[in-house]
Amino acid sequence: MKFIPILIEAGISGFESPAAEYKELGLSLDKLLISNPDATFFGLANGRSMEGRGIFNGDVLVVDRVEHISNGSVIVANFNGCFVCKIIDTDNALLLSASESHKPIKITESDDFQIEGVVNVSFRLHKKLPVLLSCLA
Repeated sequence: MKFIPILIEAGISGFESPAAEYKELGLSLDKLLISNPDATFFGLANGRSMEGRGIFNGDVLVVDRVEHISNGSVIVANFNGCFVCKIIDTDNALLLSASESHKPIKITESDDFQIEGVVNVSFRLHKKLPVLLSCLA
């Protein structure tokens, strides 16, 4: 894959492409998006509770299992048998949504709770990929 180091506007103009004079650089999306390949997995966001952090329904989440978890990190966790993507409040043992329409969830000792990793990157697909659809079937 080649990468042209310019900002791309969504508008259309009749002028020559500003990229015409740039040299193409090699780019590996793995190197760009994944810090720890052996400890990284992908997931699909489901729901609207994280839209305030730019994570929308159907977005692909890049989750790093060895990334340091700090207060305010966006995480994927197994909470009582359900995978959730939330903001972790480590000071108060809370799972927070990025939407005021969702109340904070208190993590108690009786809960089955395991952090699976930190969401470092999310991106949106503008076309459904058959390989992802087959995984969901």
